[in-house]
Amino acid sequence: MERNSWLLIIGLAVFAALTQLLVWYVRPKKETEVFVGAPRSDYTLQNFTMNALDDQGRLSFILEAPRLARRSDDGMIFVDLPHYTMVDSGGNLWKGTSDAAWTNKDGTELMLSGAVEMHRLPNDKVQAAQIVTTDMMTWPKDKRMQTATLATITQPDSVSSGVGMKSDLNLKVVEFLSSYHGSMLPSK
Repeated sequence: MERNSWLLIIGLAVFAALTQLLVWYVRPKKETEVFVGAPRSDYTLQNFTMNALDDQGRLSFILEAPRLARRSDDGMIFVDLPHYTMVDSGGNLWKGTSDAAWTNKDGTELMLSGAVEMHRLPNDKVQAAQIVTTDMMTWPKDKRMQTATLATITQPDSVSSGVGMKSDLNLKVVEFLSSYHGSMLPSK
């Protein structure tokens, strides 16, 4: 080959290498994905008891559990295996458990997740009552609760069940939304 051909080949190779370097230098940089993860808790509690009061300073509910975590970004509180006590408008105590729970920053909403059992303690004014369901949303300050799943209410003289339930403890009203079945037990 002639000298001019070699110079042309070398010149083209240098030009190609410089062009590749320029493309590499000018190309837009890939942004690396930043792992954020789940929101972090600003504090956690182990084996605690919490007394929540309403706006008038009266007891709204008591919560006991092995673990609580509060998220700093929205103030929500998450609880594992809670045991709780709620007070209805007549001053009657309802004790219950669920697999987990969360409440919003203001304490106006309390979601009881997983298996939920609630027991009204009997006294001289009311009989015992039991509610068994899953995933129940409650509004402790308003004394209301609701679930979209199967709910069963058992009292000494009756058993009622249905899919979906709304309850207002102030008005002492329970509404089953579908598939209602009720049984009255014979008096003794």
